[in-house]
Amino acid sequence: MSVQDIPHQPMAVNRASRLRQALHQRLAQRSRAALIAPGIYDGYGARMVAQSGFEAAYMTGNGVSACLLGRPDVGLIDLSLMANHARNVAACIDIPLICDADTGYGGIVAVRRTVQEFEAAGVAAVHIEDQLSPKRCAQLPGAREVLAFDAAVAKIAAAVAARNDPDFLVIARTDSAASCGVAEAIRRAQAFERVGAGAVFVELKGHPGILDDIRRVADAVRIPCMVNIDAGGPLAALHTDHLHTHGIALAIYPALLRNALGFAMREALQHLKQDGSTATMRPRMLSNQEYSDCLGLPEVEAWEQRFPDAALAVDGAP
Repeated sequence: MSVQDIPHQPMAVNRASRLRQALHQRLAQRSRAALIAPGIYDGYGARMVAQSGFEAAYMTGNGVSACLLGRPDVGLIDLSLMANHARNVAACIDIPLICDADTGYGGIVAVRRTVQEFEAAGVAAVHIEDQLSPKRCAQLPGAREVLAFDAAVAKIAAAVAARNDPDFLVIARTDSAASCGVAEAIRRAQAFERVGAGAVFVELKGHPGILDDIRRVADAVRIPCMVNIDAGGPLAALHTDHLHTHGIALAIYPALLRNALGFAMREALQHLKQDGSTATMRPRMLSNQEYSDCLGLPEVEAWEQRFPDAALAVDGAP
């Protein structure tokens, strides 16, 4: 059963709850192929992901920092920016949206507000990490400083307790593997599970033994394991159909679209600068019709046609 196959609930259950329940049910099917969530950073990309048939989308903090600020992922995005952006993205798709919530944007009081804001935004899940603030993208060079064990566990416990909707998924992330070792990361993952996390995300850097590390984590916990496939190493060559055999229940590809689109944008701009026209790029561009269809213009026009008299009021006619 896919996320799209989950039957619609009675009207009393809102859309956000339906998508959260769908995500829970999909992740519970541990014998199935991993749930694939391509990384996005805006509504346009989110619609592309949904229309391509994926069952979930992942909103990357790195991508949002680039999109909204044009700056690297070094802790510049705050809760208000991220949650408001997530609200707009979640509203334009009918698949679960999983969001990067960084460190929860502060201590346990801030974590409570973080969970409440993302819940209100219609998001299905967030991951909260144990990095010290100001945080930096875990895939940048070097190891990350992390909270002490007890403080890290308390932050996840606070996030779980802050939920209004029990189906809102709290994914507990630890960045401790690079600085403290995989054994410590596993110890934290197990503690996160004990305080109610719905999934764990041990952030790992690409290296030859990464698949063995992922298996160690998966075997140590009973809840689903989320993995950043863009960490590289042997992960990069794995087919999506085989990810679950390594213990991966939820696979994210945060760099896929932002890097592919960055390459395409740079190439298009170079052609315009060097050739003086866009002629050579046209075969590799969406048509205006394809672009409008992606954004849902036909549905908007169909809605307008249901209320033809509204045009008269807009035009000021009696």
